[in-house]
Amino acid sequence: MEQKMNEVIKAIRESIGGELTAETMAQLNSDQITLLAWDMVHGEVMDGGFVQLIHNGYGPFTFKNPLAKALKLWGLRDLSKLIYDAHTLYEKYGAEIERDCTDEEFMALFEQYPQFDDLDDKFVENEEDWTMQIAAYVDQHMDNFITK
Repeated sequence: MEQKMNEVIKAIRESIGGELTAETMAQLNSDQITLLAWDMVHGEVMDGGFVQLIHNGYGPFTFKNPLAKALKLWGLRDLSKLIYDAHTLYEKYGAEIERDCTDEEFMALFEQYPQFDDLDDKFVENEEDWTMQIAAYVDQHMDNFITK
């Protein structure tokens, strides 16, 4: 099921030329955007946590769009709550984390913002289960993801 989900993600990305922009988002439905957002959040948080996600410029897309609400509607209440909790920290620290900095300054951000550590840990602990739940949702609602 997870492989099928990854194929769907790849197909959606290909349909928009590989880049999610305001223009290409208009070509997608809410489920497709939510799936791409999950893929992006998953990659960033698994690689470097929410601090990395925010520093790499994905904060506005993650937290200023209805991702958490959509995930809740998909039945992922715990993941939705985690995104809402990260949003609260983003509102408080996002501007500082997003600023340009050297690699050394970037690495120091993880120590400067330990408030994200518990969220990162919870994400990693639940990642496999959440991925399976999302894959199951995609499988059960394939017509929402693969459109003609």
